[in-house]
Amino acid sequence: MLMEVAEERGSEDGREEYTKDGTVDLKGRPVLRSKTGRWTACSFILGYEMCERMSYYGIASNLVLYLTRELHEGTVKSANNVTNWAGFVWMAPIFGAYIADAHLGRYRTFVMASGIYVLGMSLLTLAVTVPALKPPSCGNGVKDEDCDKNASTFQIGIFYFALYMIAIGTGGTKPNISTMGADQFDDFDPKERTQKLSFFNFWVLGIVFGTLFSFTFLVYIQDNVGWGLGYGLPTLGLAVSVLVFLVGTPFYRHRLPSGSPLTRMSMVVVAAVRKWKLAVPKDPKELHELSLHDYSNLGKFRIDHTPILRVLDKAAVKSGPTSPWLLCPVSQVEETKQMIKMIPVLVATLIPSTITAQVGTLFVKQGTTLNRSLGPHFEIPPACLTAFVTIFMFISLLIYDRYFVPAIRKHTGDPRGISMLQRLGIGLAFHIIIMVTACFAEKRRLGIAKENGILEQNQTVPLTIFILLPQFALMGIADTFVDVAKLEFFYDQAPQGMKSLGTSYFTTSIGIGNFLSSFLLTVVSHITKKDGHRGWIQNNLNTSRLDYFYAFYAVLSFLNLLFFLLVAKSYVYNEDVDVIESNRELQRVLEPSSYGA
Repeated sequence: MLMEVAEERGSEDGREEYTKDGTVDLKGRPVLRSKTGRWTACSFILGYEMCERMSYYGIASNLVLYLTRELHEGTVKSANNVTNWAGFVWMAPIFGAYIADAHLGRYRTFVMASGIYVLGMSLLTLAVTVPALKPPSCGNGVKDEDCDKNASTFQIGIFYFALYMIAIGTGGTKPNISTMGADQFDDFDPKERTQKLSFFNFWVLGIVFGTLFSFTFLVYIQDNVGWGLGYGLPTLGLAVSVLVFLVGTPFYRHRLPSGSPLTRMSMVVVAAVRKWKLAVPKDPKELHELSLHDYSNLGKFRIDHTPILRVLDKAAVKSGPTSPWLLCPVSQVEETKQMIKMIPVLVATLIPSTITAQVGTLFVKQGTTLNRSLGPHFEIPPACLTAFVTIFMFISLLIYDRYFVPAIRKHTGDPRGISMLQRLGIGLAFHIIIMVTACFAEKRRLGIAKENGILEQNQTVPLTIFILLPQFALMGIADTFVDVAKLEFFYDQAPQGMKSLGTSYFTTSIGIGNFLSSFLLTVVSHITKKDGHRGWIQNNLNTSRLDYFYAFYAVLSFLNLLFFLLVAKSYVYNEDVDVIESNRELQRVLEPSSYGA
């Protein structure tokens, strides 16, 4: 069983064994392997993530309908406000990663950000509950377009202030919590290193359970009971998740802040530019590098030279001045190379992120126009269909981890079954299929509407909402490949001192993708309205042409897949064996001074 925690043995001389990857406790002392980390610590972290995702998606999954129904925003405006907010949510981790890596460390940054997160959720709950803060009710039976009771500027301001306060809070939690989870496994212990390979799968499974609760129970509460309770429960869930995390504090392994990774990368780039006329020696040993003892004093690992991005090697060419902005050691140059070479992969994940953004916006808006009846007395909330993304992701993730990986591993010899980029590529191919499927489903919906003369905004098309099920289900399968591969890739390929920044690449991909979604939706809406045309995206979806818009996304996805294949073909993975051997050599230097009795 993957998550079974075996009892650790002491070393042969009877002493308990310390971790060998440089992890410490909150006071900076070396930690015992038997009493910290591994699945024991991860159980608290996974518990937090499950509850927190329930809280976040309890707000995000139905947000577009709150903006439409309560704040009376149109299709384009409401969708763009959701994706702009989501974009900020996913971009903010860049700053959270910087604070963690350069100043406070992951644990302290996370705890402080969690406080802001809880305050933001609490304020949002008040904004939809307290009469003076929530928009005035239009009354039962009044259509949205006929309602003349609009929220005041103050009420709208409070609502959006709370939303962006949540975004700031998540900026400090997102890049640090998953990285902390991976830090609980020592790469120098073969068993822990193997367990770490499955961590991100279990991480996603925790997200699955949390989001499934949001997409079903919480969405139903918001649609049928009220927004106050519907937002109050996620707020309570978040508070519980933070308490769960804090309970596990004695078991966590920590990494000391290693300085700003962005500053270290900037030093390399500046030094290389300032010495661009100098030739790089053929022998890498002639480049500037610190000794193993220097790295032991700094508590860092040495990285061997690689031949890629050789222009950056100029930063390590010895030319006289020894300023850190003129001369950088080889390991620092290699760290920068490892982060820069991932940028093309990051670019290739932007279009998939824009497609994912449609699930919580246009896909949900489509559902409001269809027959949602399940029997004479129950209607399924439109946002509940997003639960099928989670359900199919859960099923496909189990099949992938339990059956596909062991079977394919026999042929490839790769512990992961297939490489991270191969897994990502399969997911990108699924995105093309998703948008083609969505295009045909929308064409069918519009055809039925036209046949029945349904052209008004609030008229229901006599077609079951489950016609949208295939596009939601396929998105869940695609996420098994895309989301897990992205998170694992950006963490795995980032250097040891820049893991939080590497994880923020994952969130940056989603953030820019959401902003790109807003941009494309606005541009397409504007261009297609020229010369007196109706336009593809209107407030009335029964006269819109979302099928054309989805076809446009299918073409973009195909072109993006071609770009990704070129990037993946030229990508060179970090040489784990060489790095680990260098680290083990460093550990032999460290052990007498740091891990003695």
